[in-house]
Amino acid sequence: MQSWPKPEIPVVAGKEVPLNLYDTADQKIRPVEVNSTDANAEVGMYVCGITPYDSTHLGHAATYLTFDLVHRILLANGHKVHYVQNITDVDDPLFERAERDGVDWRDLGKSQIDLFRSDMDVLDIIPPRDYIGAIESVDEVIDMVTALLEKGAAYKLDQGDVYASIEATENFGYESNYSDTEMAEAFAERGGDPDREGKRDPLDALVWRGHREGEPAWSSPFGPGRPGWHVECSAIATNRLGSHFAIQGGGSDLAFPHHEFSAAHAEAAHGIDRMAGHYVHSGMIGLDGVKMSKSLGNLVFVHKLTEQGHEPGAIRLALFSSHYRDDRDFSEDILKKAEQRLTKWRENLSQESSQLEAEAIVVKLREALSNDLDTPAALEIVDNATGDHGDLIKTAVHGLLGVRL
Repeated sequence: MQSWPKPEIPVVAGKEVPLNLYDTADQKIRPVEVNSTDANAEVGMYVCGITPYDSTHLGHAATYLTFDLVHRILLANGHKVHYVQNITDVDDPLFERAERDGVDWRDLGKSQIDLFRSDMDVLDIIPPRDYIGAIESVDEVIDMVTALLEKGAAYKLDQGDVYASIEATENFGYESNYSDTEMAEAFAERGGDPDREGKRDPLDALVWRGHREGEPAWSSPFGPGRPGWHVECSAIATNRLGSHFAIQGGGSDLAFPHHEFSAAHAEAAHGIDRMAGHYVHSGMIGLDGVKMSKSLGNLVFVHKLTEQGHEPGAIRLALFSSHYRDDRDFSEDILKKAEQRLTKWRENLSQESSQLEAEAIVVKLREALSNDLDTPAALEIVDNATGDHGDLIKTAVHGLLGVRL
């Protein structure tokens, strides 16, 4: 599947400042795995994509901007990055929305994928090298489900359904650190089917859904049907990045069950202990103090903001004004302050200062961002910057924060 155009990414001056990120599994900030001795080595990063049944809202944007920062910092440090993202273009929410609106689910998916690509382009987010739809990866999913069945890590039920057992890996639960109670609640709320008759454990996850009337289906050795959600990401990620890679990312609502099962499926199929070196999660976005959700109808859409004349750079700064791991708020006032900040930066960086001062500011900016993406500290550093040598700072702001001055 085609992604979107790659934005200009200027080279940022200065020495490498190693990137440290909070790992949800180990519950601490530590260095991201990079191979500094191999010039051809790549840092693998997989970020879960959207299910294309609605427009890109700020919750989506906040997640992809978080990993855009990660991508930019790694590039500035001289590392090659292999970025992979999926798009779940076959799933229940897509079918349900299409039926509600009286449209073909394929047409709905295409329209929302096009809008998502447009929003990512406008926000200057670096595209993934591999942008893979679920439909494209069906054969890969079939191969992984086959491997899970052969290893005894999955089992068949009636109606052609195949489930993966949570007992297939010894360390199930390590990624999210959820308690048994938290797992049960999240599984039921986030797409799981704990009451499915015949399952060995209520938490066992569907990896292949047998064909039901009115749903699309593909042939497989275990009968016609379609991929499960978690195994889709397992197959797409490991087939492109290897069985172990540096970063798996997404919103905090994906820590369980999605990322837990994605890791478990990959680990069981490949016989490894840990799929990703870091599991990184961005917080949820609220509007005026209330969590954004489709059910509440309080979503703020990226394309609506840009249609109203708000600069992409200001949208980025509004979301960067709080830390990525925090559940944080968005409001007209926050966006207004971001626009004022953008104006101030442009004014300040037309004044005089020394080259040494500018270089020192770039170093501080790199250090702040490399400290678990401390964007509030980074923005404050630029707030205090001035300089005719501001071209150096402007380049760093553009290259690292993705904000054009």
